[in-house]
Amino acid sequence: MRKVYEARSDAELAEGYDAWAAEYEGDVSSFGYKIPAVVTGMAGRYVDRDGRLLDAGAGTGVLGEILHLLGYTDLTGIDLSEGMLEKAREKGVYGTLRRMTLGERLAFPDGAFDATLSSGVFTTGHAPPESLREIARITRSGGHVIFSVRETAYLEGGFEEEQKSLEREGKWRMVEATGAFLSLPLGEPEVSGRVFVYEVH
Repeated sequence: MRKVYEARSDAELAEGYDAWAAEYEGDVSSFGYKIPAVVTGMAGRYVDRDGRLLDAGAGTGVLGEILHLLGYTDLTGIDLSEGMLEKAREKGVYGTLRRMTLGERLAFPDGAFDATLSSGVFTTGHAPPESLREIARITRSGGHVIFSVRETAYLEGGFEEEQKSLEREGKWRMVEATGAFLSLPLGEPEVSGRVFVYEVH
């Protein structure tokens, strides 16, 4: 785990996740990982079951598997790690899985998805705050963006400012947010995160 948080480039980050892919789910499950459950709970409140969803930073497909069990079947996933995507493919719940990097322009047209979800991606040394602008672009007007942010990244890494900037610009409006909660209580009890829901304009 330390290797992905200490990565100095997207290439190093992808390499770290490629190496971690086989053990990733067992590791985060043993830490009491809460974020996918919270993100899917929010999806259940705001996103129709027949919607077209993007799992941005899909990893091994933990979020997609839960969404599929809840009746969401039109799922696309992207991730920068091919090793993680291979594990996600094994689940058989995504219609499409593609290698893409958050922070770069995504190869989707404007308004391509009814909702974009991201679980555990916006954290130390990972996708930058500017990723949110691109995620909002590819989500249709009236659709929702639901994502988690590590508390330190939110307060000190530019996410709070970017989220509020997009709101001031009329790109989206916040409809719900959790307070900070322990996201990995059994493995990293000092780490907290939040989950946000925005409606795209």
